[in-house]
Amino acid sequence: MPAFKIRIWLWSANIRSLEQVVEQIREIARKTGVRIRGPIPLPTKRLTIPVFRLPHGEGSKYWEHWEMRIHKRLIDLDADERVLRRLMRIQVPNDVYIEIKQLTK
Repeated sequence: MPAFKIRIWLWSANIRSLEQVVEQIREIARKTGVRIRGPIPLPTKRLTIPVFRLPHGEGSKYWEHWEMRIHKRLIDLDADERVLRRLMRIQVPNDVYIEIKQLTK
């Protein structure tokens, strides 16, 4: 019987790094035998910035559009102490952000 439930939010601009961390969490859940729900892909946030680029000489005005995408995942776990200890030892790249919260029963 699991001691409590936890919810893990993950977000990153680099989808490969994000999926690598999600796979590590899935592997921990599989090895420990806890129930996992997810990863649930949340809507991707698109940040666009239009930048005015001055023409060189007699050219026309030109706008460049830069875009950054923030990918998000949500995972729910039935966890206990040993699962939390393993989660804290995951190697997380610098561009992936994680938030872990205990859910009330």
